[in-house]
Amino acid sequence: MHFHDFKFEYDIQDGLDDMGFTTPTPIQEQAIPIILDGYDLIGCAQTGTGKTAAFLLPVLNHMVWNPIPHTDTLVIVPTRELALQIYQALQGFTYHTKINSQVVYGGTNGISFEQEKRSLEHGAQVVIGTPGRLIAHLNMGNLRLEHLRHLILDEADRMLDMGFVDDIMKIISKTPKKRQTLLFSATMPPKIRQFAAKLLHEPKEISLSVSKPAAGVTQGAYLVNDKDKNALAVKILNEKKLPSVIIFTGRKIKAKELERDLRKSGVNARSIHSDLDQKEREEVLREFRSRKLPVLVATDVLSRGIDIEDIGMVINFDVPGDAEDYIHRIGRTARAESKGEAYTFITGEDMRKFNRIEQLMESVVPKLTNPQGIPAGPEYNPAAKSTGKPKFSNKNKPKFRKK
Repeated sequence: MHFHDFKFEYDIQDGLDDMGFTTPTPIQEQAIPIILDGYDLIGCAQTGTGKTAAFLLPVLNHMVWNPIPHTDTLVIVPTRELALQIYQALQGFTYHTKINSQVVYGGTNGISFEQEKRSLEHGAQVVIGTPGRLIAHLNMGNLRLEHLRHLILDEADRMLDMGFVDDIMKIISKTPKKRQTLLFSATMPPKIRQFAAKLLHEPKEISLSVSKPAAGVTQGAYLVNDKDKNALAVKILNEKKLPSVIIFTGRKIKAKELERDLRKSGVNARSIHSDLDQKEREEVLREFRSRKLPVLVATDVLSRGIDIEDIGMVINFDVPGDAEDYIHRIGRTARAESKGEAYTFITGEDMRKFNRIEQLMESVVPKLTNPQGIPAGPEYNPAAKSTGKPKFSNKNKPKFRKK
């Protein structure tokens, strides 16, 4: 199939031709005709499958064919990074059209907010934003949604996990009941289905395999003690010397410590986490995309929603708590039929979690021998109980009375 087969309006097709879009991905091939026909849609597909074009192109096509001088389309996303990614794709798709758009997200200064306000007041036809920032503009009267025709929720599962349900429902309450609603999610647990049932009208549904990693990913796992994980990462990076690597950590303190140790060892690495302001985060991502920065250490904020091409290797420094998140993390590599590597560090605490990942994928990830100089970790035994010491937060730390 070719993109010309969708028979998009000329202005949309010209943009696709300029961008080199020829053959649609499976999610695009299935979703675009449904959306063009006006149906509500639930789309379930993993990271890197082309969801952004799948929902933007048919909506933009409708806007070119039947424009209105109001905010026509609202895209709600969980993170600033994803908002910017979609906005950048939108700029390419609408290059030959008169469609105007605006992206809104928190973490910026007052000047940025004023720029957003002016654009919204002038009737940006497509608005992409995070829930908190959208609520702020709604409350101030900058954003008006009474004429909205298309509502899109991307990474819906992540938004629910981040506690955005009330904000999303408040935003949706300002939209017309008669609208086209598109919900895209990387996973489809019961809570997402219940959420979708409240918002969508007789939706069509597309579900691509979300529990299988891309075929081009070479996977492996190292059994390692927690204290040796930083040294293992240094060893792997110095041996591989790949131009583009993402390392995912569970907490920002680990990201900072790993960045420090990598840089001490001569590895050009930077970390990205919630302590950085938006300008700093964008600068790190620019360096990584341009290959000036070969190694990016990231907390889970980047495990979904960032479109960075040609990642050579992904390292799960910490085993993700959600088995599906493993698929999304390693989905940053082997994009668009390319090849990639993905390695996971497993401690005694992680064995049961990693076993759930293997069960989800219905395959066993090879357990690799640690590089020379890195002590062997515990033997892989998913049935074993946790071997770590109990961890207490200040809130639930046990109190001991003096005798």
